[in-house]
Amino acid sequence: MDYKAKMLRDDALKGKTYVVTGGGSGLGKSMTKYLLELGAQVVITSRNLEKLEKAAKELEEQTGGKVLPLQCDVRDYDAVCEMRDKSIEHFGKIDGLLNNAAGNFISPTERLSSNAFDTIIDIVLKGTKNCTLAFGKYWIDHKETQKTVLSIVTTYAWTGSAYVVPSATAKAGVMAMTRSLAVEWAKYGIRFNAIAPGPFPTKGAWDRLLPGELKEKFDLSKKVPLNRVGDHQELANLSAYLLSDFAEYLNGEVITIDGGEWLKGAGQFNLLEQIPEEMWDMLEMMIKSKKNK
Repeated sequence: MDYKAKMLRDDALKGKTYVVTGGGSGLGKSMTKYLLELGAQVVITSRNLEKLEKAAKELEEQTGGKVLPLQCDVRDYDAVCEMRDKSIEHFGKIDGLLNNAAGNFISPTERLSSNAFDTIIDIVLKGTKNCTLAFGKYWIDHKETQKTVLSIVTTYAWTGSAYVVPSATAKAGVMAMTRSLAVEWAKYGIRFNAIAPGPFPTKGAWDRLLPGELKEKFDLSKKVPLNRVGDHQELANLSAYLLSDFAEYLNGEVITIDGGEWLKGAGQFNLLEQIPEEMWDMLEMMIKSKKNK
């Protein structure tokens, strides 16, 4: 058996229903697929309904599972509550929330506008807070127990990292919230955990973060003691386990899955110190052109 193999037994999540923010693409889509393969029903959300509906159709065809695509801007608490209510109306209950929606870009911090900084904080920290409160308060008010919230953070939430300061700031806040609520809301039967992945490249995210030839020059696998980046199934295995009843005694943990990268050198993007000023100008133009497509 290799690291790309599926971990849990078939139907391990049968009867469970989960909400995955940012579940229509990248790592969110990979984690959603495995939840479906294990028998769960899944609600996927993002701002792009067309992309969500396409992903839902594809996931249902691949797994035979049930997927509900719901448009939602996690920065808007009222929109999150509406998404929660539609999810419960459709499936009858929600057993767990996977806070995966995120945003990030590389830039020297002095080049960032206040609005650019706020954009990442609003999606990652405020969005995670909105979803956590919306679902958590509902479960508490309705006395529903055996619920779980899993959030995707990052290894540089501990250490910080140059050139991704808004993301590091926001993810550190999510980590603190995870640990705080793990204690405070345990009495209501709600578990909180988080995963801190190292490099798990996805085409969309990594094309935005490291455009052009930068991906080849800035080879993240060379920073990992295991000399490779993560495979999506490895993250899917861990997330499914933490959301499942098999992890019922795990609460308040942040599990790192990065091949030892952060132990080797803190700050995933610190090597960008080597980029000259004129190259930042070029990178900025490339990132903006991708964003506008």
